[in-house]
Amino acid sequence: MRVYNKEIIINKNQELTIESLDELTRENGEHAIRFVVSGSDDKHWFLEIDFLETDDSGLWPEEKHGIFAFRQRDGENTNSFNAVLIIPTGIGCEIGGHEGDGNAVSRLVASACDTLILHPNVVNATDYNEMAQNALYVEGSTVTRLLMGQVGLQRVRANRLLTLVDKGARRYNEEIRNAVSTARITLGVDSDIFEMKKLTSCKIGLSKSGRAVGALENMENLFETIDKYGDSYQAIALSTHVERDTDWYREYFNPDRAYEDVVVNPTGGIEAMMTHAIVELFNKPSAHAPAPQGDSPHHGVFEPRLAPVSGSIRHIHCVLKGLHRSPRIVSYEEGFNAGDVSCVLIPDGCVGLPVLACIRQGIPVIAVKNRNIMENHLDELGFEHGKLFRADNYLEAVGIMRMLKEGISLDTVTRPISHTRILK
Repeated sequence: MRVYNKEIIINKNQELTIESLDELTRENGEHAIRFVVSGSDDKHWFLEIDFLETDDSGLWPEEKHGIFAFRQRDGENTNSFNAVLIIPTGIGCEIGGHEGDGNAVSRLVASACDTLILHPNVVNATDYNEMAQNALYVEGSTVTRLLMGQVGLQRVRANRLLTLVDKGARRYNEEIRNAVSTARITLGVDSDIFEMKKLTSCKIGLSKSGRAVGALENMENLFETIDKYGDSYQAIALSTHVERDTDWYREYFNPDRAYEDVVVNPTGGIEAMMTHAIVELFNKPSAHAPAPQGDSPHHGVFEPRLAPVSGSIRHIHCVLKGLHRSPRIVSYEEGFNAGDVSCVLIPDGCVGLPVLACIRQGIPVIAVKNRNIMENHLDELGFEHGKLFRADNYLEAVGIMRMLKEGISLDTVTRPISHTRILK
């Protein structure tokens, strides 16, 4: 069983809709688990899709409709104001694309809403995770399923965690055990460890667009382990070896690199591919911490956005903290669902299923200037009037959130103000 990335080009005379994408992937007879539009030109959309190949193992339920299944929400629940903060992994976002450097932004955004839904890439920073009390830590594919109307989220007081680690050198496994013990005595986490002897092959790579992706091979043991032990646990934490290109990894942490350079976190893509596959198959919250093989190739003083990596040995505490109270995935009717989402914040230029879902659901999208490698023009996607807003930074985005919460039209608080239109 494997997970791999495929690049597909479609003509712009073919409308980019959830239904057309569903038809496209069904024709290929593959299980799509992750989707992004990496860019476009005058004639084409450039798509990148991660597929799960299950080798007819029976793990993929026959009744499962896949990531493109859509359910229209009845409207917005206005009893509370709730936001989703998305900062995609593996695309070099200036804010939030590195080692938990989206934490402060997430706390700012959380201050402007009742509940903030965020995904691991926003706050994961090795041993640090400073998300706000009103934030829900939700794996990326579950964020998509939430907005597509496929699932609901049920708040929990705590989850029992199964921490899966690759069997490695004695020192490595002792350090993992110490890391889990630390989470137990500081956070009160309930977690057991299982050491896997048959390792999944995790190789990082880059797509043509420059996104961090990769390939996962020999996933049978990982899936079989979760299938065997998973019923006793509510969430899955992972610490597995990732085969890195050492030169690429060194360059990412190069202290002499200019701040103006857009450099992609090399492991983010493969981590997302793994957790998306697990959540799609087992419907449990999951997050991943890459386990270094040997000593770290980087030394010295770090650029601030990368500094958290210097203070951690096994990088897993952020995952354990996030999964401790990650909401359970339930049916649409049973929990917090798309009808409860008031707005979604994304980096400008990013297009994936969450954006397409928002267009269909009528959920306002706030596109924030947050430099990255994606090259899309959101105006081409057909947003309804008053459903797409642009912000120069997250401070301004929070102002737009407040405006939406109060039901104020943006053009009434900016100057110059236009004359009132008279329809003829």
